[in-house]
Formats: sequence, structure tokens, C-alpha cells
Amino acid sequence: MSETPLPQGFTAHVANIGIKDGSNDFVVISSDTPATGAAVFTQSRFAGPSVNLSRRSVADGSLRAFVVVSKNANVANGRVGHDNADEIMKSVGAVLGCNAHDIVLASTGVIGRQYPMEKIRAHIESLRYPFDSNDAQLAAQGIMTTDTVAKVASVLIGDGPARIVGIAKGVGMIEPNMATLITLFMTDARMSPGELRPLFKAAMDKTFNCLSVDTDTSTSDTAAIMANGAAGFVDRNDFATALDAAALSLTKQVARDGEGATKLLTVTVDRARDDAQAKRVAKSILNSPLVKTAVHGADPNWGRVAMAVGKCETDTDISPDRVVIRFGAQEVYPAAVDSEGLGRLSTYMRGADVLIHVSLMTGNAAATVFGCDLSKEYVTINADYTT
Repeated sequence: MSETPLPQGFTAHVANIGIKDGSNDFVVISSDTPATGAAVFTQSRFAGPSVNLSRRSVADGSLRAFVVVSKNANVANGRVGHDNADEIMKSVGAVLGCNAHDIVLASTGVIGRQYPMEKIRAHIESLRYPFDSNDAQLAAQGIMTTDTVAKVASVLIGDGPARIVGIAKGVGMIEPNMATLITLFMTDARMSPGELRPLFKAAMDKTFNCLSVDTDTSTSDTAAIMANGAAGFVDRNDFATALDAAALSLTKQVARDGEGATKLLTVTVDRARDDAQAKRVAKSILNSPLVKTAVHGADPNWGRVAMAVGKCETDTDISPDRVVIRFGAQEVYPAAVDSEGLGRLSTYMRGADVLIHVSLMTGNAAATVFGCDLSKEYVTINADYTT
């Protein structure tokens, strides 16, 4: 695994402390100096204490560190779960010399199980700062649960030297509404909270909030960013472009690594009445089990796409007489597909990337969403998840 360095002024600690097995499961990423911070979280009514406490942390726009406990979500554990999460944040803060309110805690894994606090306490007591790792790849590996690959993106801001580095985990329980999804960004660009918050939210809205593996919104979704300013000021537009690129790269990596996935499925809906309609119809297609299984089987069954569009029954301005459906660049409805076209479609559908493109002809808005196919392996992984 090649190394991807963190931006200037960031270091990491990655370890196994026995949360579930022998793989790395505890990560701290710290800025040498106080950083500007922003975050978005799950809107689940069953949000865990890591989410609720971290919302408090980002309220003032200042952060110092990210802490991730993987393989245990610490959700639905009552007051004890809340107090344990609070203790972790305070204990790590003491090591770093900062307040617990300067830390975002993310936790992901099995719901309803308490942290093994004796192991966590013992490890934090042995923690020494400053940390000696600068490797984003190692940090990305440390936050994985059922992921098969570490997910990292590194993008220069303009001509540099400032960079944005992002890591992510998540392959199941994925339909962020901000699965189990965690994505963390570090940048050495200087940004004020007033600049960072709207840019970060906009980037998440068009990337991770356009992602779905299985339609299930996690109790632990956390997306956060720290900007420590070590590389100085950057152009706002250059920063937005780099952040969008890093977030889109990670979104596609998560989709491609969806549990049991064999294909990256992209759905674009254009010529829609407004952005909301475009995204609603695109998600209806992307989340259809029948569409996803057809894609898995390389079956260009456009009837399933038509069905998924039709499920949006409140969008009464959508007319079957005007809708156009394509697989890749090949129109399949309303134009009939001849034998030569079917041959091209068969080859296309067997590829690792499948695009479904629907034009509604109700306006000029568009949206693109990302997901994956649905395989037998997804059922196997989740049928045996806790047993």
C-alpha cells in the first residue's frame, strides 16, 4: 500500500486495541495548531452519541482532531454509551492538550454493543503526542469495517502547494442523508468558518448525499473537515474545485466497493423540472432492487428503469410520451433497439461502469447519483453480519 502524506501540520495515530478483531480499529488525526472545522451528520432519529457530541464540537467552527473508533457504532446504548463517548473525547483531548469540544468523534460498526472501555482506556493512557505517522492510507485502513479497500483522495488546490486529503469508509447501510459512512478531510489551506461551512455543505450535497448502496441511512454518518492554514490563503474557487474533486473521488470509491458490488452504477437524470425532481427520480432508479439486479446480470432491461421513474407518482408533469431512457449512450426508449444495438448493449452492460441516463423533458435541471449493483454476496454478508 503506497503512502499518501497528510497535508502540512497534520499527524496521525493508528492502532489495534481489540475492538472486534486484530485489525486496526482506533485512529486519531490531529492538527498541530487549532483548525477551522465544519461537518455534516446523519439526520437519523437514532443517531449515536458520537454524532450528538460531535455536533457540539463543530458549533463554534474550531477543531483540533478527529477520533475514529471502528467496528463498534456505540448506538442505542443509553446513558452509558453517551458517557463512554464523552470520556473518550475528554481523554484524547487531555493527551493533545485541547478541550473535548475541539474533537470530532466518529464511530461505526455493530449497533447496540457497548465499547470495550477497559481496552480503550488502557490504550489512550499509553498515547503520546506528537504522533509519528503522516500516512493517510494507513489512517484510511484503520477506519474500515467491511470495506475491502482503503479509500483515499489527494488533490492540489490550484497550483499548490496547499492540498486537500480525504479518507472514507463505508460499503453497506449506505444512503447518507447529510451509512455506515465516515468521511474526513484535512487541508493546509487557510479558510474562515464562514467560508468553509457553505463550501463543505455544498460539496457533500452533490457527492456523498448523491450516494446510495442499499437505501439504508446509518445512525453514524459523519462528514467533517479541518483546515489548519499551514499553507496560507488560497483562492476560494480553487478550494471549492479541489474539495468537490476529492469528495467525488471518495464517493465513487465507496460506491464501487459497496458490499458484494461488481459494478459502479451511475444514474443521471436531466431535463427535469428542478434539482429536487432530478435527484428524486435518479434515486428512485438507483435504489430499485430490480434495476440493481438487472445491472448485476448485465441485462439491459429498460422496463425496470421505466418502472422506477413511474414510482414517483406525485411528479404528475412526467409523461411517458416524453421520457427518454438510455444505457450509456444507447437509447432504449422510446426508440426500439435493433439486433446490432442489443449486441453493443450486452457488451456495455458487462463492463465495470454502467450509466443509466434518463431525460424527463419537464425542464432544464439535472442530477447525477452514484451506487452499485446488487449481488448474492450482499445478501450473504448482511445475513451473517453479527453471527
